[in-house]
Amino acid sequence: MIIDGKKVAFLILEELKEKVKKFDKKPGLAVILANDDPSSRIYVASKEKHSLNLGYKSCVYRFDNSITQGKLTELIHELNENPDINGILVQLPLYSHLNESEIIELIDPRKDVDGFHPFNIGKLYAGFNPYAVCCTPKGIVKLLKAYNIKIEGKNALVIGRSNIVGKPVASLLSNENATVTLAHSKTQNLKEYTKNADIIVSATGKAKLITSSMVKKGAVVIDVGIIKQDNGRLVGDVDFEKVKDVASYITPVPGGVGPMTIACLMENTFELFLLHNKR
Repeated sequence: MIIDGKKVAFLILEELKEKVKKFDKKPGLAVILANDDPSSRIYVASKEKHSLNLGYKSCVYRFDNSITQGKLTELIHELNENPDINGILVQLPLYSHLNESEIIELIDPRKDVDGFHPFNIGKLYAGFNPYAVCCTPKGIVKLLKAYNIKIEGKNALVIGRSNIVGKPVASLLSNENATVTLAHSKTQNLKEYTKNADIIVSATGKAKLITSSMVKKGAVVIDVGIIKQDNGRLVGDVDFEKVKDVASYITPVPGGVGPMTIACLMENTFELFLLHNKR
């Protein structure tokens, strides 16, 4: 069965829209774009569109490469103190002359809508509730639950150990009582691990890395990769057309994990709004 990320994301967004209508004050999301990557500009525009569609207050700050670490620091301090802003998102990567880790650490953990601050990451790894959970990993777990896919007791393989997807999704699956293996570019004999996995989450950015011979019959395959080929077509880490005949559930690219990332960002913004406006 193909997992329809668009459908699940739509339901989340529609539910959020109804919740937001009940409040006079609206959630506020600030997005900082300090890079010249075309994909990042598309992502930021999509985030702005969804924010406005939900009735959020949307503030987007776009900078050219003359932006300094000091100016960006000042802006984040201002946003931390702004009561109308509930979530702050710094679109990565930043220009090369900017220090990403320092910028992320400047964000108030209670406004860290991406869930990237060390405070929130630490709480996630410790099994506690962070103020916000990283959007893509959160979306993956929500997709599994939306399709009533059992996680507890299953062998889960996460391929890719980034701080944005791999490590946090491994923690979330572990917190759901899966037995988790974290593979990466230095893992030898990857097929030995994939053939033993009930759930595979691949986040490497390597086109069609996962072939049908690597997946056991009935496994659940979640494809986080998104690669633009020379012909303009988008593909993922998984050889979708062949693996879908082996897997019990599989996410397509596009239309799988991607829409869930945006939906969970909007959900995180609303949850932080509630945190800041407790009744």
